[in-house]
Amino acid sequence: MFDSLTTFILSNFIQLSFNNLSLIEPLLKALGNEGYTMPTPIQQKSIPVILQHKDLLGCAQTGTGKTAAFAIPILQLMHQEQQGNANNRRNIKVLVLTPTRELAIQIEESFRAYGKYLDLRHLVIFGGVSQHNQVNALRRGVDILIATPGRLLDLMNQNLLSLRDIKFFVLDEADRMLDMGFVHDVKRIIAKLPAQRQTLFFSATMPPEIQQLANVLLKNPVKVEVAPVSSTADTIQQELYYTEKEHKRSLLIHLLQDATIKNALVFARTKHGADKIAKDLNRSGINADAIHGNKSQNARQNALQNFKAKTTRILVATDIAARGIDIDELTHVINYELPNVPETYVHRIGRTGRAGASGIAISFCDHEERAYLKDIQKLIAKQIPVVQDHPFAMTTTVTTETTRPALRKPVRHGQQQGSGQKRQFGRSFSRRTA
Repeated sequence: MFDSLTTFILSNFIQLSFNNLSLIEPLLKALGNEGYTMPTPIQQKSIPVILQHKDLLGCAQTGTGKTAAFAIPILQLMHQEQQGNANNRRNIKVLVLTPTRELAIQIEESFRAYGKYLDLRHLVIFGGVSQHNQVNALRRGVDILIATPGRLLDLMNQNLLSLRDIKFFVLDEADRMLDMGFVHDVKRIIAKLPAQRQTLFFSATMPPEIQQLANVLLKNPVKVEVAPVSSTADTIQQELYYTEKEHKRSLLIHLLQDATIKNALVFARTKHGADKIAKDLNRSGINADAIHGNKSQNARQNALQNFKAKTTRILVATDIAARGIDIDELTHVINYELPNVPETYVHRIGRTGRAGASGIAISFCDHEERAYLKDIQKLIAKQIPVVQDHPFAMTTTVTTETTRPALRKPVRHGQQQGSGQKRQFGRSFSRRTA
């Protein structure tokens, strides 16, 4: 399909550290601060390609480390251009286009973390909120823009931003753009980009319309593929609690009354949500801390050290902040909110049940999250056992998923239960990776 297409199938490769990828010291220092030492397969293969100014076609699911695969080399190339250019005008030179607000926020947090020691300005824009602060930030000057299609087009139509200086264009989650009806918006945005640019195109699948879009966008691209992580470890006992959204706080506190839960990593979808959960737990006498992108590096490191030292029992984290967290004796993972990307579920619960140890993964599911649950169970090819006997059960009957009697009383988490699953969750994805 592509002329001069080089393809890397990332099944067998020599594991290198970030130090072997010709990265500049400020980036290595920032990665060290985040606790990253070993790149994932897509990072190891993509970073050198991007640093060589080549277009790239990445076939990879969210959760394989692809954000760092493009953010790290783009930051380096932008820094090098900045050093060689006496004109320090802040024009948008990098555009990352992604389908959802949540992904846009996560990508911006990654650019902020990896570019901590570089003099580059980045901004995330999305709809559903006032444009006032976003417009003010654009007027102050931005080097790197992460955007969702609707808000970007809106601001372009108001002549509040221009794409004429773009040197790097990243189209992320292209197949989700198609599913969400954004492809025509994407094409309108692409029409405003300069012809001379480096393009990085990422999609988990390649339906014909996405393949055609890639053909138009990319010039002699290098193709990088990684297989999605889809299996959970057989040492992890998975449980599902159906409950109303407004009862999740009470259910979490109820479960944590069980002293056999020595420690737990609780996942929230947003930074604000993580803070609120931690505050609610502390008010209830449960020692908890939150870790997310808005926390200072010192605050994040202190929270993590206290959790590892077991002076903090519960750590509430967002997915982006949880990268690099490695707790050998983590007994429980609790999905307070289900992730909207099924592979993220596999990565989350893979933080327990390591090195042959047992672990328990508990997930809450409200009415609005049933679609996420369906995707997760399709990916892992099994139904997660449902615990029905708890005081905050959903009041309406669950008909879309198979419910089962409680395997045990919900407050007794000391007993372990085996499973027939085979472990395919590679260590290269679960230990010290970006």
